[in-house]
This record gives sequence, C-alpha cells and structure tokens, in this order.
Amino acid sequence: MNFRPVGTQDRVATLDILRGFSLLGILLVNMFGFYLPMPHITGIEDWFTAAQDIILQQLLDIYVQSSFYPLFSMLFGYGLAMQFLKAKASGTNFYKFAPKRLVILFSIGMIHAFLIWWGDILATYAFCGVFLLALIRLPAKWLLFTAIIVNGLYHSALLGLYALGGIFNQPMEVLSVDITAVQNAITAYGVGTWMDAFVQRLDDLAIQMSPFMLISSLFTILPYMLIGAALAKWKLIERAREKLITWVVLAVVGLGVGIYLKSLPIASARTYGYEYLQVFVGGPILAVGYIAVIVLICLLPIAVKVLAPIAKAGRMSMTLYIMQSIVCTTLFYHWGFGLFGQVDVQMGIYIAIALFIVQILFAELWFAKFKQGPLEALIKRLTYGKILSEK
Repeated sequence: MNFRPVGTQDRVATLDILRGFSLLGILLVNMFGFYLPMPHITGIEDWFTAAQDIILQQLLDIYVQSSFYPLFSMLFGYGLAMQFLKAKASGTNFYKFAPKRLVILFSIGMIHAFLIWWGDILATYAFCGVFLLALIRLPAKWLLFTAIIVNGLYHSALLGLYALGGIFNQPMEVLSVDITAVQNAITAYGVGTWMDAFVQRLDDLAIQMSPFMLISSLFTILPYMLIGAALAKWKLIERAREKLITWVVLAVVGLGVGIYLKSLPIASARTYGYEYLQVFVGGPILAVGYIAVIVLICLLPIAVKVLAPIAKAGRMSMTLYIMQSIVCTTLFYHWGFGLFGQVDVQMGIYIAIALFIVQILFAELWFAKFKQGPLEALIKRLTYGKILSEK
C-alpha cells in the first residue's frame, strides 16, 4: 500500500486551531526575547519598574508563560503519533521517513538559530523527537507512564535540591546580573550591524543550546511529547464528543488548578516553592486546560467555521513561526528599525497581537492559491522526495 502524508481531507480542524492558538501564545512569550537581552537577565520580573509593565508582565506570567511550550510539545507528539499510526495502517515503515523529517527540522532550526534569532526551539524539538521515535511504538498507557516517570525524575531532583538547601519556603533572592553581558547584548542588537548581532547571537546561542539545556529538554519537553503521542493513540481529540466528560473535567481542573498555582508567587509571596509550582506544575496543568477548552469549543460546528482562519494559520505554523522571528528581529535590531530595549510590555503585546492578525490574513491569502505553507511544502518535498498532490 502507498503511504501518503496527511492531506487536507485528513486534517483534524481542532489540531490546526490549537496550533494557531499556540502561535500567539509563543509569540507573546518570545517577544521579551526579541527586544530584551533575555539570556543575560536573571529574572524578567526584576527588569521592569513601571507599574503598568509590572502588572502586564505578571498577567503574562500567569496566563501565558510556561504554558505554551508544554502545549506545543504535546501537539508535536500528537502529530508525530498520527503519522506513525497512519504509516502502520498503510503497511509503510514509519522509520523510512520519520528520522529524515527530524533531520530536516533540526537543520531548519539551526539555520534559524544562527542566522535569525538565538531563541530557536525547533532544533530542540528535533533532538527530543529522536527519543520520541524510539518510544513511539509503545502502547498509549506506557507512553503516558514513561512521561510521568521521566518528568517525575526531574521534579524529584529539583525538589531534592530545594530540600537540601532548605529554600522551598524562602523568598526568592534577586540574583546578580552580568552587567557587561547585558550591555554587550544591548549594544550588539540595539546599535550594532547585522554582523555584530550575529556574533552576539552566537554567545546567546551557547546559553540557549548548551549541553545542560539539551539534557534538561529530555525531562521538560520530551515528557509532554510522550503525553501528546499517548493522547493521539487514544484518539482523544478525534473522539472528543464521545469523551465529553473527560474533556470537561480536564478543562475545569486545568484552568482552575493551573491559574491558581500560577498566581501563587504574585498573589502570595515570591518564594522558591511558589516559583517552582508556577513554572513546573501550574504551567503544564494550565496548558492541558487550554487544550481542553479549545477541544470543547470545537465541538460546535459554528465554532470551527468561525475559527477557520486560525486553523489556516495552524496549518502553516512552521512558516509563521520563522516569520515571527524575521519580522521581530527586523523591528527591534539596529539593522532594521532599531527598537531593541525601547519597547515596554504593553507595546510588546500590541506588536504580538498585530503581527498574529497579519499572519492570519497572510495564511488566508496563501491558502487561496496553495495547499501548504512554503516551509511545510519544502519539508514535505525533502522528506518524501517529491510533491504529492493532496486528495
């Protein structure tokens, strides 16, 4: 039997809407990295002093920060598992093309990281994807169990360090900042040439893609990919109407518990323990809540139609992700409009929303003539050797 990648008729609208929704969340988070020297700031909450900036940054901390990388990681795992299941059903060897796709993804990520923006996540996803490929043949319950064990090891190690240091209930300390590193980044990106920015980007990339960060991703990103793969094998999104009670419970618990935990450092005290609960527990729980809410909304046929523009953006999420970096570095770096370090939180939010709206319009225009985004078509061509018409 011939294997074909997912075509237009095979797509699950809810997944595309989730991807589109994630693009906005990721952009809101990444915006700080575009206009601030983020790799050299020990705590972004200590960077802003104006009351409005502090309030808006806290709101982003609660509703956006640390919730969208688990969400997108689960979507990545869900999509890869769907490809695995489809290949299995067609009698095709999944491992003939899946590793190649990850190599291509890694290559695009490295080009993105070296030439456009240091904050790339694609290469890290490809790195974790290798381990996902090794485990994806496991039954859904074992994928979920493995995710819990792997992520649990990370939590155990972190909580063990807190216990040894007796700092779980201690107030967070304001860590010292390498002023020279911060100034170098501001100079390179804010007033430097493209080459100055490139040299600085190499320094920032050494932090973003350090061996420690890559190893950490196996405990913080891979588990969510495994959870997404398990959900795909259970077809929980495709069977959402059948699993209505499950999704309602996930929505209520995810939103309620997630927002509560993520609010603790702001509503109570900024202790090491509350920061841990906000980032490592509340963030992923809220991500599940977001997924559940969107799945439930998409059970309404009218909602799918209304959200179709966001779904189209989700269909070309790779292209739009790279586009966000190109547009934002052009806006903020000196070789473009030179706004680096001159934007407050409110303006950053406005820029992110405006860019996302433009991207939705771009996706509408693009899909009026083409069936795939440009990068998506390129990856498909390189993976399968030829452009396959979609039925």
